[in-house]
Amino acid sequence: MEINFKSYSKDETIELGELISKFVFRGSVIALTGDLGAGKTTFTNGVARGLGIKEKVSSPTFNIMKCYFKATLPMYHIDAYRLEDGTNKILGLEEYIEGDGVCVIEWPNFIKDLIDDKQILNIEIHHLDLNTRQFKITTENPQYFSLFEILKEKYHD
Repeated sequence: MEINFKSYSKDETIELGELISKFVFRGSVIALTGDLGAGKTTFTNGVARGLGIKEKVSSPTFNIMKCYFKATLPMYHIDAYRLEDGTNKILGLEEYIEGDGVCVIEWPNFIKDLIDDKQILNIEIHHLDLNTRQFKITTENPQYFSLFEILKEKYHD
């Protein structure tokens, strides 16, 4: 499945993440791609809010991963940007990717061998201008199909 639409503000991007959080489950993997500053961490803040996480979510670029356990489901936020050269891949990330919570991965292309493409929700974010983002959301996982029905109703771009 695939859907494309635009977000016209930071708040709308956060609301999208919050909406999507209502459809995640144990073992969910959300793969976020987009240029620096596209809104990946902003979107992740929305997912966190939807899961009941009170902490402000920041990009774990230098830490690689941050865990949030005080939530309806644990959230594991991975930023694989620092793994682009293929080093340090043996960090045990697959335990979190295949774990008991929701795993949100920024720059998933750098650890694609750890991710089952058929299980993930892919979200591409493109920066169009100061406030506008283009979203392309795809999946092969039938567990997300009801999400697409809601997205089609809400966003008909």
